[in-house]
Amino acid sequence: MSGRSLCSSPEGIQKAKRALIRCSLTQKALAEDLGITRQPIGKFFTGKPVDRNLFVQICDRLNLEWEEIVAEPVSEPEVNQDNSIDIDIDAIVQEVRENIKPFIQERCGTMRVLDMTQPIGLNDIYTSVNILEKITGRQRLGIDELLQQCRSQDFDLFGLNKITEKRVPGLEAVEKCSKLMILGKPGAGKTTFLKYLAIQCLGGEFQAERVPIFVTLKNFAEAANKPGLLQHITEDTMNPISSIRDVLTYGKALVLLDGLDEVREEDNNRVLKEIREFSDRFPKNQFVITCRIAAREYTFEKFTEVEVADFDDDQISNFTNNWFKDKAVKPETFIKRLEENNRIKELAASPLLLTLLCLAFEESGDFPANRSELYKEGLDALLKKWDAKRGIQRDQIYQKLSVQRKEDLLSKMALTTFEGSDYFFKQKVAEQYITEYIRNLRDANTDEEALQLDSEKVLRSIEHHHGLVVARAKGIYSFSHLTFHEYFTAREFVVVRQSSEEALQNLVSHITEKRWREVFLLAVGMSPSADRLLLLMKEKIDVIVSSDIGLQRLLAWVNQKSFSVQVPYKISAVRALYLDLTSIFESRFAHGYLLATTIDSLLTPTHAFAPDFSLDLSLVYDLNLVRPHSCHHLDLNSISDSQLQKALQPLKEQLNNPELRLALETIKQYDERKRQYDKRDRNELLAWDKLLKWREQLRPVLVKYRNIGHDWQFTDKQKKLFKQYYDANKLLVDCLNSDCYVSREVRQQIENTLLLPIAEIKQHQQQS
Repeated sequence: MSGRSLCSSPEGIQKAKRALIRCSLTQKALAEDLGITRQPIGKFFTGKPVDRNLFVQICDRLNLEWEEIVAEPVSEPEVNQDNSIDIDIDAIVQEVRENIKPFIQERCGTMRVLDMTQPIGLNDIYTSVNILEKITGRQRLGIDELLQQCRSQDFDLFGLNKITEKRVPGLEAVEKCSKLMILGKPGAGKTTFLKYLAIQCLGGEFQAERVPIFVTLKNFAEAANKPGLLQHITEDTMNPISSIRDVLTYGKALVLLDGLDEVREEDNNRVLKEIREFSDRFPKNQFVITCRIAAREYTFEKFTEVEVADFDDDQISNFTNNWFKDKAVKPETFIKRLEENNRIKELAASPLLLTLLCLAFEESGDFPANRSELYKEGLDALLKKWDAKRGIQRDQIYQKLSVQRKEDLLSKMALTTFEGSDYFFKQKVAEQYITEYIRNLRDANTDEEALQLDSEKVLRSIEHHHGLVVARAKGIYSFSHLTFHEYFTAREFVVVRQSSEEALQNLVSHITEKRWREVFLLAVGMSPSADRLLLLMKEKIDVIVSSDIGLQRLLAWVNQKSFSVQVPYKISAVRALYLDLTSIFESRFAHGYLLATTIDSLLTPTHAFAPDFSLDLSLVYDLNLVRPHSCHHLDLNSISDSQLQKALQPLKEQLNNPELRLALETIKQYDERKRQYDKRDRNELLAWDKLLKWREQLRPVLVKYRNIGHDWQFTDKQKKLFKQYYDANKLLVDCLNSDCYVSREVRQQIENTLLLPIAEIKQHQQQS
């Protein structure tokens, strides 16, 4: 086929001459432009035979379809009796693959996003993509069903991004469908996947019998003279159009069309028409198009739509190992810190935000102490940088909504939904929030119907442009990450309402609600000064147990004991440790030790305690039978108080009693097996009974000589109240230890009065 000659028809010659004038060319200039002699140009304009390749090139340069210029219709390739085609298409494919290799490697071989200082090889960083065969936002599920699918065991593990859906490897999805539309949230890895397909195809690892053709649709749409898709492919790849046409005609191309959502509104219809006509004209080829979810309502009847899935734990690990390979920071360190912080790990499900996390971690070897700054950087990436870095200007759906206005709108929406525990909300509800916000903007249209239409567009714009609010099912939305929901909630108090007294009082009213923990941490982190918020938190916490006489007596005792020992730790940390010795918590030492170490970072198990304090710990261990076999270690020689030694001697001797020793060994065995209480057998229960009797003899001795071991006999209601008090104090201390700005005076005031009874706090206030 490629050796046949073609002639111009009389009508075609006239069209060509007009095109020559339109392009401001002469025949000589046309020849020079194509790098050929004037002879074939002269033949072309006189209707004489011209080599087919040159004929098509001339038409292409003049922006003409060669089929409209040729003298007679071009027949289909002739097939011999043995069904062999009269050209060697495989040879042409290999030739084009070689010619196109530099272009594909230059266009697709590297990636560079956000604040990377230099590009990185695609194969050095690429992590396999998974595909959801059902579009998430088109599921017909109710809010209750979505909440069930989160499979949360604890609110801290609440997984908005772990909604289960069948996943298939990306390459498998492409193999399965000859025409595929891949949808995904901003930064989901769509372009990277398309580049990977091109590189794999070129390297013979995937569909080696095809030629990869990579088209950035934004560049195509904005190309000068608005060429057709075939012409753009030829000019963009700098390859002979006849060879490309042969490849396409025989279905030997892997056509990769990237970023349909990046096409400007004014170019949209033309580009859609080109894609439809092109895919219909060359139907035997493999087509893959990428586009953001909710960008526009596209209709490609012959294309199967799928969605890029968020990264799972294995993908996060693979990406991390690739990123930190041969770097000072080890991937294991990054993964460990990620596992320690569920909220930051949530963001890692997005390839774009995972890249941001890696960049931040690589810079300092850890995540920023002030997580609000990290989240703000992630939001900036989605709201501004991601498009700006690639030169993409999105159509402004609502001109009055600047980036800051969008953040304010999202903050208002976040607080309203978070206060109502509405992690999922209906589309109409979201649109109503938007309507209420934009109606108050200056020069806003107050017509209700117009406001409704605007709110629909704004919601779709926020989903499409930034991916901060996303459809979880048909007509049901949520924030893309619980982290962002919490961030914008905190932002409403601190930024939008400017930490007004009313706003802060509203926030601290949630001090005992576990799900508000992250909001408090973020609020102090983003506050210019967290003094007032921290003081209000402290006041609210002290009120929790202020009216309970029994719990106030407990705090008074804790304060008294903290002054009876000399240790190189903050007095509030010592109070926390003694607090645990009351056995008010089922988990014994773990709670107090956690708070104590939070208060004083130097307090670790390897540090030596003062002798009298160590004695208290040892004796209460025995009293509470935290470690039943520890009773053997009751060392009277370490006790300097002779009266206490004398009182403990009979109890020490009892430990040598065969029955009690057998009981200790029995309990030790059950303790090692971690048997549950309801599964204990009769022998164990008898053993426990013996030890409990021994313990009750120990208690009055400890109360008399060491002022420890009191049986406070708190009710379940008091225990619940004190648990709220304890957890709220832990939150307050975590806020103080975060990278927030708080004056020395306020920090000292809070630390001095931590875990004190109300009477002592009032005394401190009078003295200051």
